[in-house]
Amino acid sequence: MSFPLPSYERSRVVVPPPGDTPGHWAGAPSACVVDGEIYLAYRLRRPVGEGRGYAVVVAHAVDGERPETLAVIDSDRMSAESLERPALVMTPEGAWRLYLSCATPGTKHWRVEVIEAADPRSFDPSTAEVVLPGSDAIGVKDPVILRQGDKWHLWASCHPLADPDEADRMVTDYATSADGLDWTWHGTVLTGRPGRWDARGVRISSVVTDGGRTVACYDGRASAAENYEERTGIAAGDGFGMFEQQGAGPAAVSPHAGGGLRYLTALPLGRGEWRLYYEATRADGAHELRTELIAA
Repeated sequence: MSFPLPSYERSRVVVPPPGDTPGHWAGAPSACVVDGEIYLAYRLRRPVGEGRGYAVVVAHAVDGERPETLAVIDSDRMSAESLERPALVMTPEGAWRLYLSCATPGTKHWRVEVIEAADPRSFDPSTAEVVLPGSDAIGVKDPVILRQGDKWHLWASCHPLADPDEADRMVTDYATSADGLDWTWHGTVLTGRPGRWDARGVRISSVVTDGGRTVACYDGRASAAENYEERTGIAAGDGFGMFEQQGAGPAAVSPHAGGGLRYLTALPLGRGEWRLYYEATRADGAHELRTELIAA
């Protein structure tokens, strides 16, 4: 496949974490290209007890590497205990949408809400609407959204809620929509492999088409102890409704601490160029947002 794999050694820091100890994270990125410019949304987090995912930032990524902040959405404005990976997209009509992963306070439940605005500087949390509510049995978060033709495609991380000790498990489910708001679920498209590095859970982080096939980046972990330190894997399929993991081990890891390299967003720029964004673990255990430009 011509799809580029990330390399921590050739990447650069885009956003440092808000602190220098484990539990401080900058990452969980989503990116899109509008009028030849890259726009980026990412999550900021502090440790449990100090705010968790306290904000999502929307930025213009000047030259792809210098984020100019356009908007900040605080978790309390969303009535969320924590915010996780957003999805930033533009509709065919030219409206901006920001899909937000919101933790319901006092529970393990997650839901996804959406804010629409005419300009990325004017996202207003008071206008948010729930689009993926989850249920008493399932929490839904970390949406990946791709629009092709007249159809919207979505992949989301789904967590079981019946047993709190098992709520870190995750699979990826697939949904489609005519408008990006009213979604129809089509079931699970990626799940962990027993006894492998991704046995405990898998979460698709980016989907692109490549030479007639569909390629997905995904986060995986082998155990509950590896929660927050997922590594990146690659899966492939002939369409959007089912993926098969490629290779025996992770495709990319951080050289530091727990090896976390996750939430990989692959942005094709044309002419064989790619811009990659991902969250990676530093030597001190904090996580930072990094990027790479890969040329043909």
